Amino acid sequence: MCLSIPGKLVAITSQLDEIFRMGEVDFDGIKKEVNLAMVPDAKVGDYVLVHVGAAISIIDEEEAKRTFELIKQMGELDDLEPD
Repeated sequence: MCLSIPGKLVAITSQLDEIFRMGEVDFDGIKKEVNLAMVPDAKVGDYVLVHVGAAISIIDEEEAKRTFELIKQMGELDDLEPD
């Protein structure tokens, strides 16, 4: 099953221009490098939904935490490992 995983954008790690950026996203302690091109308005501290290494939307913190908890309960985070 393919899921979007919510995480918190903790840093912009590289930026070619206003659109082509990469950021570090924290998934409950596991940090991953994520493409931010599809969410040009995302800023550090925002929660984003990540699918296949790309942030696809910005969501509010409450929704992010609720969704992450449900995904955790479903056991869908087993493949998410620290770098």
